[in-house]
Amino acid sequence: MLIIEVQATELWDERNQEFIPIKKQTLQLEHSLVSISKWESKWEKPFFQANEHTLNETLDYIRCMTITQNVNPLTYRALTAQQMQEINEYISKPMTATWFRQKQTSKSGRIITSELIYYWMIALNIPFECQKWHLNRLLTLINVCDVESKPKEKQSMADINRQNKELNAARRKKFNSKG
Repeated sequence: MLIIEVQATELWDERNQEFIPIKKQTLQLEHSLVSISKWESKWEKPFFQANEHTLNETLDYIRCMTITQNVNPLTYRALTAQQMQEINEYISKPMTATWFRQKQTSKSGRIITSELIYYWMIALNIPFECQKWHLNRLLTLINVCDVESKPKEKQSMADINRQNKELNAARRKKFNSKG
């Protein structure tokens, strides 16, 4: 979870030619599958497909991430550039100690939507409580479940012989034996 303190300020309303006061507000944000699902249901397009989102789409995604209740919608317009950067850094964090040797890529350039991620969760028996996890952590869990559920690749004869040679050498050393 990320906590952002939006300071009290005034915004200029161009249409009505007046200042609008914004009260100090603490925002609790969570980048999760639930947030993405809310955003996609409103904008009716895949969150991951667009390289860049418009300012309105970005602010609306931050609204979808917000756990805090009864936030004035104009509060999001008072976010500073530094706070926006902090939010982007939070979204990009892996939030896990797990890593993979090779970069995992989307199969056949498939468009990933929240429904596809929910399908992966169902197919891999991941409980729905995980939909509230940081999204990158959830995607890592999905990846781990996918990798671990696949049958193990058979070792080549050279690998088996090398492994046996190492095991025999370790046993000879442990038991102080020659054969």
